[in-house]
Amino acid sequence: MGRTLLTGATGLIGSRLAAALVARGDELRITVRERSRLERLEGLDYQAVTCDVRDRRAVRRAMRGIDRVFHSAGSTSLRAPLERMLDVNVEGTRVVLEEALRAGVQRATMTSSVAAVGPAEANSTTDENQSYPGAFGIPYVVSKREAEVVALRLAARGLPLVLVCPTTVFGPGDVRRSSTDVVRRFMLRRLPAYVDGGLNIVDVEDVARGHLLADEIGTVGERYILGNRNFTWDRLFADLGRLSGVEPPAIKLPVTAGLALARAFEALPGPTPVTQVEVRIASLWWTYRNTKARRELGFRPSPHEETLESTVQWYLERERSRLAHSGMRQPLGLRIAGGATRRVGEVVGWVRR
Repeated sequence: MGRTLLTGATGLIGSRLAAALVARGDELRITVRERSRLERLEGLDYQAVTCDVRDRRAVRRAMRGIDRVFHSAGSTSLRAPLERMLDVNVEGTRVVLEEALRAGVQRATMTSSVAAVGPAEANSTTDENQSYPGAFGIPYVVSKREAEVVALRLAARGLPLVLVCPTTVFGPGDVRRSSTDVVRRFMLRRLPAYVDGGLNIVDVEDVARGHLLADEIGTVGERYILGNRNFTWDRLFADLGRLSGVEPPAIKLPVTAGLALARAFEALPGPTPVTQVEVRIASLWWTYRNTKARRELGFRPSPHEETLESTVQWYLERERSRLAHSGMRQPLGLRIAGGATRRVGEVVGWVRR
């Protein structure tokens, strides 16, 4: 397939994508920073170039002789300030794709996110055709939307660009604790309470394959949601509990109560167990249909049960000592409080009927 440049190769998606590109036969070049950890790329044949995606000169050097570009670098932090997210996700995208256009590459594929599509209405699903509903005060969502705007403007100027929008990516190997950190926190009993909401989960291997499909047969200027199974938090926590043996969180709070609790945590000194942004994003419905990717790309995700099992198993092996210390049951006080909360909810529901 020629010479390919991949940014973000050390991330969860990027490392699987790097392996898929090498297996396809691409002559792979990756961008790395001085402190990048490369253990996830062991055994792969690639050329590494030191390059921050915001450094235009370094990106221009990395782009020399390249036929295809996969831009997967970026930050998924929910705690970084807006300025930092715009710098990494928007300006990094601008520099990489402007230099790809200047270099005259044959194809560019960008890892966007369903954050740029926006959440669905409660208890429903949406797709790529949704009118952007707003960022809800979440810096990560703002940055991914703005990055897409930059990318599509460059596509209008002639860059042969296709965008893919993964949903919440699960699978083993998330050493940076990005999208699978919710599984780790669940298993270590660091999620004592939760709010109503939903999310779509897809396997990282499927996302890597979806990138290749978008590169090979995707329509220039289009975006494709790479997703699989939609979950409520209730359903996801029940499945994680069954697979891991860890008891699900005991307390389900109204969003207003969850935000108040997070606000109280943020006012205290020291590390914050949960932020208002995290509560806000958990309360939305990140639930989607992958119809377009199935129809136009032939995208066929693997069984979602296997995705959950492989993710849980990886954390069982990696966090064995911490799991043994934290135990499998929620603290008694939380279980009592959770039971009382459920009973109050039942009474309120009965009165409303």
